[in-house]
Amino acid sequence: MTTPQKPIGSGFGAHSTAREVLEGIDLTGRLAIVTGGYSGIGLETTRALADAGARVVVPARRLESARAGLDGLAGVEVESLDLADLDSVAAFADRFLASGRSIDVLINNAGVMACPHQVVGQGWEYQFATNHLGHFALVNRLWPALSDGTGARVVSVSSGGHHGSSIRWDDPWFARGYDRWAAYQQSKMANALFAVEADRRGADTGVRAFSLHPGAILTPLQRHMTRDEMVAKGWIDEEGNVADPTFKTPEQGAATQVWAATSPDLAGMGGVYCEDVDVAVLAGTDPDRPGVSDHAVDPEQAARLWRFSAELTGVDAFA
Repeated sequence: MTTPQKPIGSGFGAHSTAREVLEGIDLTGRLAIVTGGYSGIGLETTRALADAGARVVVPARRLESARAGLDGLAGVEVESLDLADLDSVAAFADRFLASGRSIDVLINNAGVMACPHQVVGQGWEYQFATNHLGHFALVNRLWPALSDGTGARVVSVSSGGHHGSSIRWDDPWFARGYDRWAAYQQSKMANALFAVEADRRGADTGVRAFSLHPGAILTPLQRHMTRDEMVAKGWIDEEGNVADPTFKTPEQGAATQVWAATSPDLAGMGGVYCEDVDVAVLAGTDPDRPGVSDHAVDPEQAARLWRFSAELTGVDAFA
């Protein structure tokens, strides 16, 4: 049942686009949910899935922005959802389940990065709450529509930033001092660990889960950074143009999540972290190596995070 964390030779690479990944794949009659699927790589994901014939539901916190971004795309629905608000998550899930539809693909794409300190819920740090806990509750509440035997996939967008932090069990909310980048890194570690445990729990019902690093892409995800910060990191030049040659276009950035969600080559697999449109290599504990940290695919840490998340949110489809 366990899928080895090593490349499978997908035939694609860092420069492949979402549309190239879907060439020859007909998604007619399939339904996908893409959180945040109206901006950045989420928008390119929605476009590619819809162009391949899928019906795509895009839950969004900013409804007007979502409708504007998706205007003209056939087969796309926009729904209200704020991942930082568990009542909003529950309301969206209830509405969807009431429709009686099955879910073939759920892509946990929405996220925030390096934002100022903010707490939500019961004192939860905002990035962890939005990037991880909101998606955790969403997947669990939608589980009846995922686990109906159609072979659904759950795809969580992590980041290479996961190398920067394990789960801070002694201080997950940064009570001892907030670091916006460490908070982001912790949330991305959580995204990867979530896929490990979701796959373990869901495989028997045909639900497989994956996580991934989409690559470095300039999108609205950087909205909490100043131009000077991005220049200092070497991401852009003084005129705002991409300066780092390793950066991808949004179309390339969407490719890995689209591949994880649809590729027939991944049939019967799950629980692995992907990058550059293939299963990633293990990087050990060296943050400078490509691939996934050993910590991010540790089944014991994944199980512990699931229990912690279920206790915090009060939601667990397997309780």
